[in-house]
Amino acid sequence: MSNAVRKQAPIDPPPMPVEEEPAAIMKPVPRITIHAFCENPETGSTIQRAGEDRRLSKAHLTVHMGGMRAAAAHYQQTATPNLILVETLAGGAELFGHLAALAEVCDAGTKVVVIGHLNDVSVYREMIRQGVNEYLVSPLSPMQIIEAVSRLYVDPDAPPIGRSIAFMGAKGGTGSSTIAHNIGWCISTRMNEDVIITDLDLPFGTAGLDFNHDPAQGIADALMAPERLDDVLLDRLLVKCSDHLSLFAAPAVLDRDFDMDADSFESVLEIVRETVPCVIVDLPHVWSPWTKKLLLAADEIVITATPDLASLRNAKNIIDLAKLTRANDGMPHLVINQVGVPKRPEIPIKDFAEAIGIEPTLVLPFNPGLFGAAANNGQMIEELDPKGKSTEGLRYLAKQLCGRDPLPAKAAKKSFLRRLTRKG
Repeated sequence: MSNAVRKQAPIDPPPMPVEEEPAAIMKPVPRITIHAFCENPETGSTIQRAGEDRRLSKAHLTVHMGGMRAAAAHYQQTATPNLILVETLAGGAELFGHLAALAEVCDAGTKVVVIGHLNDVSVYREMIRQGVNEYLVSPLSPMQIIEAVSRLYVDPDAPPIGRSIAFMGAKGGTGSSTIAHNIGWCISTRMNEDVIITDLDLPFGTAGLDFNHDPAQGIADALMAPERLDDVLLDRLLVKCSDHLSLFAAPAVLDRDFDMDADSFESVLEIVRETVPCVIVDLPHVWSPWTKKLLLAADEIVITATPDLASLRNAKNIIDLAKLTRANDGMPHLVINQVGVPKRPEIPIKDFAEAIGIEPTLVLPFNPGLFGAAANNGQMIEELDPKGKSTEGLRYLAKQLCGRDPLPAKAAKKSFLRRLTRKG
């Protein structure tokens, strides 16, 4: 044992929902083996739910009943795993007697987390003194289990990992990439936060067009050899759009195949997340092992839909999958875009939301002149219409994703002028 913005005039944000506890942003736990020995079925169920979380997806977890006695007996005949989670109902001399028996059969390097029912600091101190790595008091939530395991296996001196925000369209043509790029620009410009936009639509990505750049290299070069990617190479491959915004552009060419596995995408994004506080993951509308994995592994998910039947069906399927596999995370954000196209039959927003089961975070009206001009000019929506309703809505979405207000326009402008003065 080792030591929503509604379709109204003006467009107003929807009523603020009840605040949910945000999921912690932490590095995934490495490939380790975890054995749990529980006294109560409820504890076993909680640990099992924790093991299904995206942050423990690489770990191999098995849950047994019987507590410390069962654990000590089990390891008489077999090697101990990387980590043992063990529950005990005992206290006093009995508790430490069981702990001593377990210590005798633990291999060097095995970590032990004890789950007890005594909320006593003296018990905690004695546990740590005897080599227990962590003592948790029941009842526990899955996130408490995840955080405890993460603390044991993530280097506390490592730089904090940036949050990832994944954007995907419920179908093609919903404007998901446009929303993603504008949100990335808003976070970087209005919140003065470093952002990297990763365009993962390798053959048809539009991030380079939207920001008026045509880089010779980009994310495909990193995906071809992810093991070579480090801070120096990453800096060469990124396009600097502003002081706080960089672009990891797609090649957008059809003369080569892009056949990478999910691990390559995951490896590259992990390195990118170590360099900035916010990574925008612009996913193409394709359903493959790597898009599914990256979408469900993101800290925040934004689904962009249009008010039609195909979008409703697809958005519901994606959101239902996220509910099933991300029980310890907040709900995905729904953006309903292009509302009010002339002569087009549309599903009313209220009916759309009821069918899917969540309220939209943002509803954007059909505005082909504004969005078309921005796309053709390589500009963002706020640059063309800083006081418009669409700009208000995009700022609101950025606020929901980041948990804080954008800087006022005057403050942001002042900051920009100060940078120019400093450069001069």
